Amino acid sequence: MVSSQDDGIDGIDISAGQKMISAISGSILTSLLVTPLDVVRVRLQSQGSSQPVTEFQKLAISSPSAFRPSNLGVTACCREVFFLNNNAEVCVAGPIGDIAAPGECAVEEVQKRTFNSTFDGMKKIARHEGFTTLWRGLSPTLVMAVPGNIIYFTGYEWLRSSKASPINKIAKDEYAPIVAGSVARTMAAATVGPIELFRTRLQASPGSTATGHLANTFKGMAKMVNENGYGSLWRGLTLTLWRDVPFSAMYWFGYETIRGKLTDLREERQGRSITRDGHHSRAGARKRSQSREGHTATFMDAFTAGALSGAFASTVTMPFDVGKTRRQVFRDSSNKALPAADKAAAPETRPMLRFLWHIYCTEGLAGLWKGWLPRTLKVAPSCAIMISSYEVGKRVFRSINERKARKQHEGHVGEP
Repeated sequence: MVSSQDDGIDGIDISAGQKMISAISGSILTSLLVTPLDVVRVRLQSQGSSQPVTEFQKLAISSPSAFRPSNLGVTACCREVFFLNNNAEVCVAGPIGDIAAPGECAVEEVQKRTFNSTFDGMKKIARHEGFTTLWRGLSPTLVMAVPGNIIYFTGYEWLRSSKASPINKIAKDEYAPIVAGSVARTMAAATVGPIELFRTRLQASPGSTATGHLANTFKGMAKMVNENGYGSLWRGLTLTLWRDVPFSAMYWFGYETIRGKLTDLREERQGRSITRDGHHSRAGARKRSQSREGHTATFMDAFTAGALSGAFASTVTMPFDVGKTRRQVFRDSSNKALPAADKAAAPETRPMLRFLWHIYCTEGLAGLWKGWLPRTLKVAPSCAIMISSYEVGKRVFRSINERKARKQHEGHVGEP
Protein backbone atom coordinates (compact mmCIF):
# COMPACT_ATOMS: atom_id res chain seq x y z
CA MET A 1 0.00 0.00 0.00
CA VAL A 2 1.17 3.50 -0.72
CA SER A 3 0.79 4.64 2.81
CA SER A 4 -0.20 1.83 5.07
CA GLN A 5 2.21 -0.76 3.91
CA ASP A 6 5.94 -0.39 4.03
CA ASP A 7 7.71 -2.14 1.19
CA GLY A 8 10.30 -3.61 3.47
CA ILE A 9 8.01 -5.24 6.02
CA ASP A 10 8.42 -8.74 4.66
CA GLY A 11 12.04 -8.21 3.70
CA ILE A 12 11.11 -8.00 0.00
CA ASP A 13 11.38 -4.62 -1.65
CA ILE A 14 9.50 -3.38 -4.72
CA SER A 15 11.67 -1.68 -7.31
CA ALA A 16 11.04 1.85 -8.52
CA GLY A 17 10.26 0.47 -11.99
CA GLN A 18 7.58 -1.82 -10.59
CA LYS A 19 5.99 1.09 -8.74
CA MET A 20 6.03 3.14 -11.95
CA ILE A 21 4.37 0.32 -13.93
CA SER A 22 1.66 0.08 -11.27
CA ALA A 23 1.06 3.84 -11.52
CA ILE A 24 1.01 3.77 -15.34
CA SER A 25 -1.59 0.98 -15.50
CA GLY A 26 -3.88 2.89 -13.18
CA SER A 27 -3.38 6.13 -15.13
CA ILE A 28 -4.35 4.57 -18.47
CA LEU A 29 -7.43 2.83 -17.11
CA THR A 30 -8.60 5.90 -15.23
CA SER A 31 -8.12 8.24 -18.22
CA LEU A 32 -10.13 6.02 -20.56
CA LEU A 33 -13.07 5.81 -18.18
CA VAL A 34 -13.38 9.38 -16.90
CA THR A 35 -12.31 11.62 -19.81
CA PRO A 36 -15.93 12.06 -21.07
CA LEU A 37 -16.96 13.40 -17.65
CA ASP A 38 -13.99 15.75 -17.66
CA VAL A 39 -14.95 17.13 -21.10
CA VAL A 40 -18.48 17.87 -19.86
CA ARG A 41 -17.15 19.44 -16.66
CA VAL A 42 -14.89 21.82 -18.60
CA ARG A 43 -17.72 22.80 -20.96
CA LEU A 44 -20.14 23.42 -18.08
CA GLN A 45 -17.67 25.62 -16.23
CA SER A 46 -16.34 27.52 -19.26
CA GLN A 47 -19.81 28.42 -20.61
CA GLY A 48 -19.98 30.89 -17.73
CA SER A 49 -16.90 32.79 -18.95
CA SER A 50 -16.96 36.04 -20.91
CA GLN A 51 -15.81 34.68 -24.26
CA PRO A 52 -19.19 33.89 -25.92
CA VAL A 53 -20.54 37.36 -25.11
CA THR A 54 -17.42 38.88 -26.61
CA GLU A 55 -17.93 37.00 -29.89
CA PHE A 56 -21.46 38.36 -30.20
CA GLN A 57 -20.24 41.88 -29.37
CA LYS A 58 -17.63 41.73 -32.11
CA LEU A 59 -20.27 40.46 -34.54
CA ALA A 60 -22.66 43.25 -33.65
CA ILE A 61 -19.91 45.85 -34.21
CA SER A 62 -18.83 44.41 -37.57
CA SER A 63 -22.30 43.60 -38.98
CA PRO A 64 -24.96 45.74 -37.31
CA SER A 65 -27.44 45.24 -40.15
CA ALA A 66 -27.56 41.53 -39.42
CA PHE A 67 -29.59 42.25 -36.31
CA ARG A 68 -32.41 44.16 -38.04
CA PRO A 69 -35.68 42.20 -37.98
CA SER A 70 -36.35 43.19 -41.58
CA ASN A 71 -33.21 41.33 -42.63
CA LEU A 72 -33.96 38.26 -40.54
CA GLY A 73 -37.33 37.26 -41.89
CA VAL A 74 -40.14 35.78 -39.83
CA THR A 75 -38.59 32.41 -39.03
CA ALA A 76 -39.49 30.18 -36.12
CA CYS A 77 -36.27 30.90 -34.27
CA CYS A 78 -36.66 34.67 -34.67
CA ARG A 79 -40.24 34.54 -33.44
CA GLU A 80 -38.86 32.86 -30.34
CA VAL A 81 -36.34 35.66 -29.85
CA PHE A 82 -38.60 38.64 -30.51
CA PHE A 83 -41.98 37.39 -29.36
CA LEU A 84 -41.45 34.60 -26.81
CA ASN A 85 -38.75 36.20 -24.64
CA ASN A 86 -36.11 33.61 -25.50
CA ASN A 87 -32.94 33.86 -23.42
CA ALA A 88 -30.63 34.02 -26.43
CA GLU A 89 -29.02 37.44 -26.86
CA VAL A 90 -29.18 37.65 -30.67
CA CYS A 91 -30.64 35.83 -33.63
CA VAL A 92 -28.76 35.86 -36.92
CA ALA A 93 -29.94 33.80 -39.88
CA GLY A 94 -26.55 33.51 -41.50
CA PRO A 95 -22.88 32.66 -40.86
CA ILE A 96 -21.27 33.91 -37.64
CA GLY A 97 -17.69 32.91 -38.12
CA ASP A 98 -17.45 29.61 -36.25
CA ILE A 99 -20.68 30.21 -34.30
CA ALA A 100 -23.18 29.16 -36.94
CA ALA A 101 -22.99 27.67 -40.41
CA PRO A 102 -24.70 29.45 -43.33
CA GLY A 103 -28.46 29.29 -43.05
CA GLU A 104 -28.50 27.97 -39.49
CA CYS A 105 -30.35 29.63 -36.65
CA ALA A 106 -28.21 31.25 -33.98
CA VAL A 107 -30.76 30.37 -31.28
CA GLU A 108 -30.48 26.69 -32.11
CA GLU A 109 -26.69 26.96 -32.09
CA VAL A 110 -26.77 28.57 -28.65
CA GLN A 111 -29.09 25.86 -27.37
CA LYS A 112 -26.80 23.15 -28.75
CA ARG A 113 -23.87 24.60 -26.81
CA THR A 114 -25.70 25.32 -23.57
CA PHE A 115 -25.65 22.39 -21.14
CA ASN A 116 -28.18 22.15 -18.33
CA SER A 117 -26.72 19.08 -16.64
CA THR A 118 -24.00 16.46 -16.90
CA PHE A 119 -26.05 14.00 -18.89
CA ASP A 120 -27.54 16.76 -21.05
CA GLY A 121 -24.00 17.82 -21.93
CA MET A 122 -22.91 14.29 -22.81
CA LYS A 123 -26.01 13.81 -24.98
CA LYS A 124 -25.59 17.11 -26.85
CA ILE A 125 -21.86 16.65 -27.42
CA ALA A 126 -22.35 13.12 -28.76
CA ARG A 127 -25.31 14.15 -30.96
CA HIS A 128 -23.98 17.39 -32.45
CA GLU A 129 -20.20 16.90 -32.38
CA GLY A 130 -19.75 13.15 -32.58
CA PHE A 131 -19.41 10.41 -29.97
CA THR A 132 -15.60 10.46 -30.06
CA THR A 133 -15.61 14.14 -29.06
CA LEU A 134 -16.29 12.95 -25.51
CA TRP A 135 -12.70 11.65 -25.49
CA ARG A 136 -11.22 14.89 -26.83
CA GLY A 137 -7.99 15.62 -25.02
CA LEU A 138 -7.33 11.95 -24.19
CA SER A 139 -3.82 12.04 -25.65
CA PRO A 140 -2.66 15.05 -23.61
CA THR A 141 -4.51 13.58 -20.65
CA LEU A 142 -2.39 10.43 -20.89
CA VAL A 143 0.76 12.45 -21.50
CA MET A 144 -0.06 14.44 -18.37
CA ALA A 145 -1.41 11.61 -16.21
CA VAL A 146 1.41 9.12 -16.67
CA PRO A 147 4.35 11.29 -15.52
CA GLY A 148 2.12 13.19 -13.11
CA ASN A 149 0.94 10.05 -11.32
CA ILE A 150 4.42 8.55 -11.29
CA ILE A 151 5.71 11.65 -9.51
CA TYR A 152 2.62 11.91 -7.31
CA PHE A 153 2.31 8.34 -6.07
CA THR A 154 5.95 7.35 -5.85
CA GLY A 155 6.77 10.75 -4.37
CA TYR A 156 4.02 10.41 -1.78
CA GLU A 157 5.15 6.91 -0.89
CA TRP A 158 8.74 8.00 -0.36
CA LEU A 159 7.72 11.04 1.68
CA ARG A 160 5.30 8.97 3.73
CA SER A 161 7.23 5.73 4.32
CA SER A 162 10.94 6.27 3.77
CA LYS A 163 13.12 6.61 6.85
CA ALA A 164 15.10 9.30 4.99
CA SER A 165 12.01 11.47 4.49
CA PRO A 166 12.11 14.69 6.51
CA ILE A 167 8.33 14.51 6.99
CA ASN A 168 8.64 11.55 9.33
CA LYS A 169 10.93 13.65 11.50
CA ILE A 170 8.78 16.77 11.74
CA ALA A 171 5.20 15.41 11.65
CA LYS A 172 3.34 12.89 13.76
CA ASP A 173 2.31 9.69 12.02
CA GLU A 174 -1.40 10.60 11.95
CA TYR A 175 -0.67 13.97 10.29
CA ALA A 176 2.07 12.78 7.93
CA PRO A 177 -0.43 11.99 5.09
CA ILE A 178 -1.54 15.64 5.05
CA VAL A 179 2.00 16.99 4.64
CA ALA A 180 3.21 14.26 2.27
CA GLY A 181 0.14 14.56 0.04
CA SER A 182 0.48 18.34 -0.20
CA VAL A 183 4.18 18.23 -1.12
CA ALA A 184 3.77 15.40 -3.64
CA ARG A 185 0.87 17.17 -5.37
CA THR A 186 2.79 20.44 -5.60
CA MET A 187 5.69 18.70 -7.39
CA ALA A 188 3.37 16.84 -9.76
CA ALA A 189 1.23 19.89 -10.61
CA ALA A 190 4.25 22.07 -11.38
CA THR A 191 5.66 19.40 -13.68
CA VAL A 192 2.55 18.86 -15.82
CA GLY A 193 1.12 22.42 -15.66
CA PRO A 194 1.64 23.30 -19.37
CA ILE A 195 0.17 19.98 -20.51
CA GLU A 196 -2.91 20.48 -18.34
CA LEU A 197 -3.40 23.99 -19.75
CA PHE A 198 -3.29 22.57 -23.28
CA ARG A 199 -5.75 19.79 -22.40
CA THR A 200 -8.20 22.16 -20.72
CA ARG A 201 -8.26 24.57 -23.68
CA LEU A 202 -8.63 21.69 -26.13
CA GLN A 203 -11.58 20.22 -24.22
CA ALA A 204 -13.27 23.61 -23.86
CA SER A 205 -13.31 24.11 -27.63
CA PRO A 206 -16.65 23.04 -29.22
CA GLY A 207 -16.97 21.43 -32.63
CA SER A 208 -16.45 18.08 -34.35
CA THR A 209 -13.21 18.46 -36.37
CA ALA A 210 -10.42 17.10 -34.16
CA THR A 211 -7.57 18.18 -36.45
CA GLY A 212 -8.81 21.75 -36.65
CA HIS A 213 -9.26 22.05 -32.90
CA LEU A 214 -5.80 20.64 -32.27
CA ALA A 215 -4.23 23.12 -34.68
CA ASN A 216 -6.21 26.02 -33.22
CA THR A 217 -5.22 25.07 -29.69
CA PHE A 218 -1.53 24.93 -30.64
CA LYS A 219 -1.86 28.24 -32.46
CA GLY A 220 -3.61 29.86 -29.50
CA MET A 221 -0.96 28.69 -27.05
CA ALA A 222 1.87 29.81 -29.34
CA LYS A 223 0.28 33.24 -29.58
CA MET A 224 -0.15 33.33 -25.83
CA VAL A 225 3.56 32.58 -25.33
CA ASN A 226 4.57 35.27 -27.84
CA GLU A 227 2.42 37.88 -26.10
CA ASN A 228 2.92 36.92 -22.45
CA GLY A 229 6.10 34.83 -22.31
CA TYR A 230 6.73 31.21 -21.33
CA GLY A 231 5.46 31.86 -17.82
CA SER A 232 1.94 31.96 -19.27
CA LEU A 233 2.18 28.20 -19.84
CA TRP A 234 1.67 27.87 -16.10
CA ARG A 235 -1.42 30.08 -16.19
CA GLY A 236 -3.78 28.85 -13.55
CA LEU A 237 -1.03 27.01 -11.62
CA THR A 238 -1.77 29.05 -8.51
CA LEU A 239 -5.44 28.10 -8.71
CA THR A 240 -4.45 24.53 -9.49
CA LEU A 241 -2.39 24.44 -6.31
CA TRP A 242 -5.20 26.06 -4.34
CA ARG A 243 -7.42 23.22 -5.52
CA ASP A 244 -5.01 20.28 -5.60
CA VAL A 245 -2.99 20.87 -2.43
CA PRO A 246 -5.98 20.89 -0.04
CA PHE A 247 -7.56 18.14 -2.12
CA SER A 248 -4.50 15.92 -1.73
CA ALA A 249 -4.19 16.70 1.97
CA MET A 250 -7.83 15.79 2.63
CA TYR A 251 -7.74 12.83 0.24
CA TRP A 252 -4.72 11.08 1.74
CA PHE A 253 -5.79 11.77 5.31
CA GLY A 254 -9.25 10.41 4.58
CA TYR A 255 -7.90 7.49 2.56
CA GLU A 256 -5.52 6.30 5.24
CA THR A 257 -8.12 6.78 7.96
CA ILE A 258 -10.83 4.83 6.10
CA ARG A 259 -8.40 2.14 4.98
CA GLY A 260 -7.18 1.74 8.56
CA LYS A 261 -10.75 1.42 9.86
CA LEU A 262 -11.51 -1.26 7.26
CA THR A 263 -8.40 -3.14 8.37
CA ASP A 264 -9.52 -2.90 12.01
CA LEU A 265 -12.95 -4.31 11.12
CA ARG A 266 -11.42 -7.24 9.24
CA GLU A 267 -9.16 -8.08 12.16
CA GLU A 268 -12.07 -7.89 14.61
CA ARG A 269 -14.18 -10.23 12.46
CA GLN A 270 -11.34 -12.73 12.63
CA GLY A 271 -11.20 -12.45 16.41
CA ARG A 272 -8.05 -10.37 16.60
CA SER A 273 -7.64 -6.89 18.03
CA ILE A 274 -5.47 -4.53 16.01
CA THR A 275 -4.50 -2.66 19.19
CA ARG A 276 -3.02 -5.71 20.87
CA ASP A 277 0.12 -6.50 18.94
CA GLY A 278 2.97 -6.79 21.41
CA HIS A 279 4.99 -3.65 21.85
CA HIS A 280 4.25 -2.35 18.34
CA SER A 281 2.15 0.70 17.54
CA ARG A 282 -1.33 0.63 16.05
CA ALA A 283 0.01 1.91 12.71
CA GLY A 284 2.64 -0.83 12.63
CA ALA A 285 0.03 -3.48 13.41
CA ARG A 286 -2.13 -2.21 10.55
CA LYS A 287 0.83 -2.36 8.17
CA ARG A 288 1.54 -5.96 9.02
CA SER A 289 -2.13 -6.87 8.69
CA GLN A 290 -2.39 -5.19 5.30
CA SER A 291 0.78 -6.89 4.09
CA ARG A 292 -0.96 -10.25 4.66
CA GLU A 293 -4.14 -9.29 2.74
CA GLY A 294 -5.07 -11.09 -0.44
CA HIS A 295 -5.49 -9.32 -3.77
CA THR A 296 -9.28 -9.14 -3.44
CA ALA A 297 -9.19 -7.61 0.03
CA THR A 298 -6.53 -5.12 -1.08
CA PHE A 299 -8.62 -4.07 -4.08
CA MET A 300 -11.91 -3.73 -2.18
CA ASP A 301 -10.45 -1.76 0.72
CA ALA A 302 -8.43 0.56 -1.52
CA PHE A 303 -11.35 1.10 -3.91
CA THR A 304 -13.80 1.93 -1.12
CA ALA A 305 -11.44 4.24 0.75
CA GLY A 306 -10.35 5.99 -2.45
CA ALA A 307 -13.91 6.62 -3.68
CA LEU A 308 -15.24 7.98 -0.37
CA SER A 309 -12.25 10.18 0.35
CA GLY A 310 -12.04 11.44 -3.24
CA ALA A 311 -15.73 12.38 -3.36
CA PHE A 312 -15.49 14.41 -0.15
CA ALA A 313 -12.28 16.22 -1.11
CA SER A 314 -13.66 16.96 -4.60
CA THR A 315 -16.82 18.59 -3.26
CA VAL A 316 -14.99 20.79 -0.75
CA THR A 317 -12.45 22.11 -3.29
CA MET A 318 -14.97 22.66 -6.11
CA PRO A 319 -14.82 26.53 -6.13
CA PHE A 320 -11.11 26.46 -6.90
CA ASP A 321 -11.70 24.05 -9.77
CA VAL A 322 -14.26 26.45 -11.26
CA GLY A 323 -11.85 29.37 -10.97
CA LYS A 324 -8.97 27.39 -12.44
CA THR A 325 -10.95 26.24 -15.46
CA ARG A 326 -12.35 29.68 -16.28
CA ARG A 327 -8.97 31.38 -16.06
CA GLN A 328 -7.33 28.74 -18.25
CA VAL A 329 -9.92 28.93 -21.05
CA PHE A 330 -9.93 32.72 -20.95
CA ARG A 331 -8.16 34.16 -23.99
CA ASP A 332 -6.99 37.73 -24.01
CA SER A 333 -7.03 37.84 -27.80
CA SER A 334 -10.81 37.33 -27.84
CA ASN A 335 -11.31 40.69 -26.13
CA LYS A 336 -9.36 42.88 -28.56
CA ALA A 337 -12.59 44.28 -30.00
CA LEU A 338 -13.39 45.74 -26.59
CA PRO A 339 -12.01 49.03 -25.24
CA ALA A 340 -8.76 48.78 -23.29
CA ALA A 341 -10.51 49.67 -20.04
CA ASP A 342 -13.03 46.84 -20.46
CA LYS A 343 -10.27 44.41 -21.35
CA ALA A 344 -8.32 45.26 -18.21
CA ALA A 345 -11.48 44.89 -16.12
CA ALA A 346 -12.18 41.33 -17.31
CA PRO A 347 -12.92 39.26 -14.19
CA GLU A 348 -10.55 36.48 -15.28
CA THR A 349 -7.61 38.88 -14.90
CA ARG A 350 -8.30 39.50 -11.21
CA PRO A 351 -6.42 37.79 -8.35
CA MET A 352 -7.75 34.40 -7.39
CA LEU A 353 -9.82 35.30 -4.34
CA ARG A 354 -11.29 38.40 -6.01
CA PHE A 355 -12.19 36.35 -9.06
CA LEU A 356 -13.95 33.75 -6.93
CA TRP A 357 -15.74 36.55 -5.08
CA HIS A 358 -16.87 37.95 -8.45
CA ILE A 359 -18.33 34.55 -9.37
CA TYR A 360 -20.13 34.41 -6.05
CA CYS A 361 -21.55 37.94 -6.45
CA THR A 362 -22.74 37.41 -10.03
CA GLU A 363 -23.80 33.76 -9.95
CA GLY A 364 -24.19 32.89 -6.28
CA LEU A 365 -23.03 29.70 -4.59
CA ALA A 366 -24.31 27.72 -7.56
CA GLY A 367 -21.68 29.40 -9.73
CA LEU A 368 -18.86 28.30 -7.43
CA TRP A 369 -20.08 24.71 -7.53
CA LYS A 370 -20.94 24.65 -11.24
CA GLY A 371 -19.97 21.29 -12.68
CA TRP A 372 -19.70 19.64 -9.24
CA LEU A 373 -21.64 16.57 -10.34
CA PRO A 374 -19.48 15.64 -13.36
CA ARG A 375 -16.35 16.40 -11.34
CA THR A 376 -17.49 14.23 -8.44
CA LEU A 377 -18.60 11.49 -10.84
CA LYS A 378 -15.13 11.75 -12.36
CA VAL A 379 -12.98 12.18 -9.25
CA ALA A 380 -14.57 9.53 -7.02
CA PRO A 381 -14.15 6.62 -9.47
CA SER A 382 -10.83 8.07 -10.65
CA CYS A 383 -9.41 7.99 -7.14
CA ALA A 384 -10.89 4.56 -6.53
CA ILE A 385 -9.61 3.04 -9.78
CA MET A 386 -6.20 4.70 -9.57
CA ILE A 387 -5.37 3.80 -5.97
CA SER A 388 -6.80 0.27 -6.19
CA SER A 389 -4.91 -0.40 -9.45
CA TYR A 390 -1.74 0.96 -7.90
CA GLU A 391 -2.16 -1.08 -4.71
CA VAL A 392 -3.04 -4.32 -6.51
CA GLY A 393 -0.17 -3.79 -8.95
CA LYS A 394 2.24 -3.40 -6.06
CA ARG A 395 0.76 -6.46 -4.36
CA VAL A 396 1.25 -8.52 -7.53
CA PHE A 397 4.85 -7.39 -7.90
CA ARG A 398 5.48 -8.11 -4.22
CA SER A 399 4.19 -11.67 -4.71
CA ILE A 400 6.41 -12.12 -7.76
CA ASN A 401 9.44 -10.85 -5.87
CA GLU A 402 8.66 -13.10 -2.90
CA ARG A 403 8.41 -16.19 -5.11
CA LYS A 404 11.63 -15.27 -6.87
CA ALA A 405 13.42 -14.75 -3.55
CA ARG A 406 12.05 -18.05 -2.24
CA LYS A 407 13.35 -19.97 -5.26
CA GLN A 408 16.77 -18.33 -4.94
CA HIS A 409 16.86 -19.22 -1.23
CA GLU A 410 15.92 -22.84 -1.95
CA GLY A 411 18.60 -23.00 -4.63
CA HIS A 412 21.27 -21.79 -2.21
CA VAL A 413 20.13 -24.24 0.46
CA GLY A 414 20.26 -27.16 -1.99
CA GLU A 415 23.85 -26.41 -3.04
CA PRO A 416 26.50 -28.78 -1.57
